[in-house]
Amino acid sequence: IGRGQRELIIGDRQTGKTSIAIDTIINQKRFNDGTDEKKKLYCIYVAIGQKRSTVAQLVKRLTDADAMKYTIVVSATASDAAPLQYLAPYSGCSMGEYFRDNGKHALIIYDDLSKQAVAYRQMSLLLRRPPGREAYPGDVFYLHSRLLERAAKMNDSFGGGSLTALPVIETQAGDVSAYIPTNVISITDGQIFLETELFYKGIRPAINVGLSVSRVGSAAQTRAMKQVAGTMKLELAQYREVAAFAQFGSDLDAATQQLLSRGVRLTELLKQGQYSPMAIEEQVAVIYAG
Repeated sequence: IGRGQRELIIGDRQTGKTSIAIDTIINQKRFNDGTDEKKKLYCIYVAIGQKRSTVAQLVKRLTDADAMKYTIVVSATASDAAPLQYLAPYSGCSMGEYFRDNGKHALIIYDDLSKQAVAYRQMSLLLRRPPGREAYPGDVFYLHSRLLERAAKMNDSFGGGSLTALPVIETQAGDVSAYIPTNVISITDGQIFLETELFYKGIRPAINVGLSVSRVGSAAQTRAMKQVAGTMKLELAQYREVAAFAQFGSDLDAATQQLLSRGVRLTELLKQGQYSPMAIEEQVAVIYAG
């Protein structure tokens, strides 16, 4: 993911969306431990419509990882009024824009925008505005586009700062074709799609490689990572396809067997413990060895 990019984290309830977001914040510690302000990456976590206990656990996790020194937590919990849940992402984004406009770098996580849309729907229906699809008001697309378009990488004449956004969307039974998911997918520069089935199989983070995409892609990768990970996504997608048919056939040709064994190795390599990010040089070595 490149600085200034907007990458959506999408998946059902309890598939590890927040864990990926927290991992990302913890992983920025290496940039923030130095003294060079230009290299630091400040993190903003916006909690929308979550339980107070969940937000408290999250802050405890960040404190334990020594990540609160570069993190802002903006919280409008489930017990707060709908207008506060609607406004929270914009408040967090304004804080991120301060860093972006002053030549610094920031990362903002909106967890999650589905709940902001629900709060906006409540307000609109109370205001007697005409409901549209799924009872959302007609301008619900603009609600999210005007928020996410504020994430950007400034050029050098404007200070060279950046604001990277990781919005989170919760789907119902894996339905990415619902109104809010399709809206946000069309606004963002790619998505990380999490699948319940993979999560229960013990493949965590439960990322579906076939449906996940980054529209910036290899342009944001280091040269070493580009070399070792170039064909990995394709190999994993082919492995999933072949693995489904392999259980029906007994005699498989050498190329298919090689693809299956490589796929099994890669799947195991990509499993990762919660809140334990890896250094980039470690990742490159592990993928190369696989």
